[in-house]
Amino acid sequence: MKKILVCISLFLTFSISLFSQNRLTPELMWKFGRVSDIQVSPDKKTVLYGATYYNLTENKGNRDIFVIPVAGGNAVNLTNTPGSEFNAIWRPDGKKIGYISSETGDPQLWEMNPDGTGKKQITALEGGINGFAYAPDMKHILFVKDIKLDQTVNDMYPDLPKADARIIDDLLYRHWDSWSNYTYSHILVSSYTDGVVSPTLDIMNNERFSSPLTPDGGMEQITWSPDSKTIAYTCRKLTGKAEALSTNSDIYLYNLDSKTTTDLTEGMPGYDQDPVYSPDGSKIAWCSMKTAAYESDKKRLMVFDFKTKAMTDVSESFQESATNLRWSDDGKTIYFLAYITGTGQIFGADMAAKKITQLTTGVHDYTELFADGKLMVGVQMSMSMPSEIFRVDIAKGKTTEVQISFTNKALLDKITMGKVEGRWITTSDKKKMLVWIIYPPNFDKTKKYPTLLYCEGGPQSVVSQFFSYRWNFQMMAANDYIIVAPNRRGLPSFGQEWNDEIALDYGGQNMLDYFAAIDTMAKEPYVNADKLGAVGASYGAYSVYWLAGHHNKRFKAFIAHCGMFDFESWYGTTEEMWFANHDLGGPYWNNPKPKSYDFSPNKFVGNWDTPILVIHGGNDFRIPYTQGMEAFDAAQLRNIPSRFLFFPNESHFVTKPQDAVLWQREFFRWLDHWLK
Repeated sequence: MKKILVCISLFLTFSISLFSQNRLTPELMWKFGRVSDIQVSPDKKTVLYGATYYNLTENKGNRDIFVIPVAGGNAVNLTNTPGSEFNAIWRPDGKKIGYISSETGDPQLWEMNPDGTGKKQITALEGGINGFAYAPDMKHILFVKDIKLDQTVNDMYPDLPKADARIIDDLLYRHWDSWSNYTYSHILVSSYTDGVVSPTLDIMNNERFSSPLTPDGGMEQITWSPDSKTIAYTCRKLTGKAEALSTNSDIYLYNLDSKTTTDLTEGMPGYDQDPVYSPDGSKIAWCSMKTAAYESDKKRLMVFDFKTKAMTDVSESFQESATNLRWSDDGKTIYFLAYITGTGQIFGADMAAKKITQLTTGVHDYTELFADGKLMVGVQMSMSMPSEIFRVDIAKGKTTEVQISFTNKALLDKITMGKVEGRWITTSDKKKMLVWIIYPPNFDKTKKYPTLLYCEGGPQSVVSQFFSYRWNFQMMAANDYIIVAPNRRGLPSFGQEWNDEIALDYGGQNMLDYFAAIDTMAKEPYVNADKLGAVGASYGAYSVYWLAGHHNKRFKAFIAHCGMFDFESWYGTTEEMWFANHDLGGPYWNNPKPKSYDFSPNKFVGNWDTPILVIHGGNDFRIPYTQGMEAFDAAQLRNIPSRFLFFPNESHFVTKPQDAVLWQREFFRWLDHWLK
C-alpha cells in the first residue's frame, strides 16, 4: 500500500510539473510527436509519414511510420518497434512501402504491405545504407551508402594498431559536428525484381565526393527520370581546400545505358541542388544560387528543357527563395515553398506565363509539400503548434487549409498558449521591420513583464512561424516573459536587398534594428523597461556579445549560445571558409584587413557591465567551443557575473532530450535570477 501511495504521489507531482497552470514546460514539450517526411500514395488516397517520440528517462527517441487518409481520419502506426524507421516511401505501384530499419543490425532496406503486414528485409549490404529510391518502372533501385576510400593511420601503419591520430594534409578535415571518417556518400544502383536486388554498381566509383551533400542533404537531392534511364543527383565535385572555399555544387545526370555522367549545370558557380523531372521527362527543375561562395543567396527556380536546350530562371521576377519543388501532373505548373514576410507559404509558378502566385496566406510555416495540380498536402507549423499534416484545397481562387493529422492534440488541448502578434516597427533609417511579439498566457496589460529581445542566427535565417524545441517562444512566454523577435536586416522573406544587407556589416544597421525593436517595445506600459534581457544562438549569440559592449545599460541579462566572440581566432578554426570569406570579406591577414573585423565583440569587452550566461557544445565545429570559453573567461576576469554551460557531446545544437531539458532549466534559472 505504501508503494502504491508513493507511486501516486510521484505521478501527481510529475503531472503537476508537466501541466503546471496549463502552461508549456520543457518536460511536456519533449512529449510532442515530431511529424516529418510526408509521402502521398500513387492512388492519392493515403499519406505516409514518420513521427518521432522521445523518452526523457531513456534519453533517446524512436521514429515510427504512420499512414493517414488524405480525406482525414485516424492515423495508423505501421511500425511500432523498439528501433527507428526512416526514409519510408511508396513503391511506384503502391503495393509495397519501402523503408530503412536497423532491426537486424546495420540500417537496411525493408518492405511491407500498405497495412504494415508482411515486413521483409530486402538488403544486407555491409555497413548498411543511408537512403534509397525506386526507379519508376521498378526494374532498378538506387541506394545511398558510405564508401571508404581514404586510409586511416592504422591502414598506413598496420604494425601500430593502437595508434590514435590523424594525419591531415588539406582542409575540410572536419565539418559541422564530425571529423572526416575516411568515407564518402555514394550512389549505388541495383536491378530490382519484386523485392529481390542484384549486385550493385557504384555510379560514383572511386570519386572522393559525396551525394547527397554533407552535412544535411537528403534524398531530395537525388531523383530518377520518369523513363527510369537517368539518375539526376547533386554533388560538389571538389575536395580539400577547394571544397572548403566553394559552394559550387552541380546537378549531374548519370545514364544507366551508356554508364556516362553529364554535368547539367557546368559553369554555374553557386549551389545547384534538388533536381525534379517534369512528369513527361522533357524538363528538369532545380534550386540554384547565382553567386559563388554565398550560401544565403536567393534560391532561383531554374528549368532546363531537354528538347530546346534552353535554361530558364522561372523565378527571375520573384524576390524570395524557392524550395520543395513539385510539378503538376500536366507539367504546366511548378509548386514550391517560400518564406514571405516572416511566414512560410505555398506558391505556384505558371510555366507558360512565367507568373508566380501565392496560394496560402496564413500565419504559419509550410515546411514540406506534395502537389500534383489536383491534390496538395503539406506539413505546417506555427509558433503555437508543432508540425502537423494539412490538406490544401484550392477552388475558384479560394484556398482552404484542412488539418488531417492531430499528433499532439491531446497535449495541446491542455496548454494555454500566449498570443502571437506581428508588429511593423520603424527602424533608424525609416524603414519598416516586422517584429513578432509573443505575450505570456493570460496576459494582463495592467502588469509589467520582464521582456526578452530574441536575436536570430544564420545570420540569414528568417524569424518565421517556426516551432523550435530549444528556442521556443511559447516556452519563454509560459515563464512570464514578453518576447520581441525582430526580422532585422539580413533576414530573408523581405526581398533580396534586405537579406543581403548584413554581409560585411555585422555591427552595423542590423544592430540598430535590434535597438529600434526593443526601444519601441520598452515604451509600452506593460513592458518592464528595467528588466530587459537579450538572448540568441550562433549569429544571435554574436549579436548578444556585440550588444554587451554597446547597449548603454538597456539590458540586465544576456544569454549567448554558440556565438562568435573573436573573429580572428574564429576564422582560423571554422570549417566552411566560403562563409567566413563572404561575410567577413576575407582572412584577417589581408592587407588591408577587412573593415568587418572591427565588429569583433572581443574588441569591446572593456564596455561589458551586464551578467552573461555563455552556452556551447564541444562538437560545434562551425563555431568552436573555444569562442565561448574566451567570452566566459573575459567576463570572469572582469568580475562580471557569468556562467558557462558546456555540453561536451552536443554540437551547434542541443539534441539529446535530457541535455535539452537541462538547457531550458538553466536558461530560465539565469533569466529569473536577474530579471525577476
